[in-house]
Amino acid sequence: MVTLIVATTIDPASIGPASALLAMPGWHPGPPIQDVPSFVNRDVRLLKHDSSIVREDHLDTHWEETTGETVDEVIFLSKHTAASSRPALTVHPIGVPHLTEGDQLPVGGKPAWAAPPNPRIGPWFRLLKSIADSQNLTPEFEVTLEATHHGPVTNAPTMFVEIGSTEEYWKRQDAAQAIALLVWEGLGLGGGDAVGDWSRNCFQQKILLGIGGGHYVPRHMDIVRKDGVWVGHLIAGYSLPMEDPGPSKSQANLEVGGTWKQAIRVAFDTTRAAFPQGEVLAHLDNKSFKGWQRNAIVGFLAEQNIKVGKPSDFC
Repeated sequence: MVTLIVATTIDPASIGPASALLAMPGWHPGPPIQDVPSFVNRDVRLLKHDSSIVREDHLDTHWEETTGETVDEVIFLSKHTAASSRPALTVHPIGVPHLTEGDQLPVGGKPAWAAPPNPRIGPWFRLLKSIADSQNLTPEFEVTLEATHHGPVTNAPTMFVEIGSTEEYWKRQDAAQAIALLVWEGLGLGGGDAVGDWSRNCFQQKILLGIGGGHYVPRHMDIVRKDGVWVGHLIAGYSLPMEDPGPSKSQANLEVGGTWKQAIRVAFDTTRAAFPQGEVLAHLDNKSFKGWQRNAIVGFLAEQNIKVGKPSDFC
């Protein structure tokens, strides 16, 4: 079982951390995958390709077919963009579970799909905050989770680790070094215990499935900041398309159209797959919903036997 790290030379926020990581001890050349060079360090494999990072589908499958090694998880190093241009270090799961056949895929993926969320997301978010604080990157850089979004398609549990939000910050060596240190410490490459190893912590643990809120999921993130909290998919409001039923919205058992049910079901199923023996609880950003939306979501969760958790249930 190996960890696959993916970087691209066309993105300074990707190749910068990858180069800093490869400068650390223990790396040696590995087998090329479709002419993409790789590097090996213990049970970690790093791919360095020259293409858009959100459109290189099935890299985990390609690695397995070429080497015979099973990919346990995938970690992408990438840039983050934001209208605010604020410097940021971010972590997030991937997928576009709300889209259907015929929808545009501007940033990769495939309709009605989400990768299993990497179980390290919550623990690494907290570790990244600690590293950023110790390296004096905060408060200049905001350390934040993001909602589930974009591709590429993978089968193994996956997460993105990003530097944002403009070229000035994508090229920052101190930010690149912080991300490299996150991977180094988080995977235990320095000899310490790996951080966020679900297989060592899987008994009677609850996992947060975030539903609702904005892209930076502040109400879910408030819970994930606490030690010991595990996090799966984080489905923002924009990934829960709900058709306004108009005057009938006050009716009981109202059927609300849209792909929101599909998004929740895909997010729940893939989160559960990523956390065997764990209990996935939905956490709702109630203030982000209108009354009829909240009622419809709560009713659907009950129909699907998906439990709703309070903040105190996760820690």
